[in-house]
Amino acid sequence: MSYEDIPPPEPKPIDETNWMVLKGFMERAVLRGQPHGDEKCDNCIYYLDPDESLHYCWHPQIRILVGGEWWCQWWEPIPADENEAPAAS
Repeated sequence: MSYEDIPPPEPKPIDETNWMVLKGFMERAVLRGQPHGDEKCDNCIYYLDPDESLHYCWHPQIRILVGGEWWCQWWEPIPADENEAPAAS
């Protein structure tokens, strides 16, 4: 099969379903693709690996892959004492 014989990509039904789920997250979480002042995902306690520019947010209301420069309403600073638990949401 040559490159010319490959059909152009088209979204599948699962893509529409995934978009609707993620859109709901964005609306409920006030999830934004840019920081809110100094607040951003990679300096939030719920961002699993702050050394990565794209990683998992483990906040119970989100639990999705997010960008380090993103922000949501549940942002919480990383405590000075890393053993300190995050505040209840």
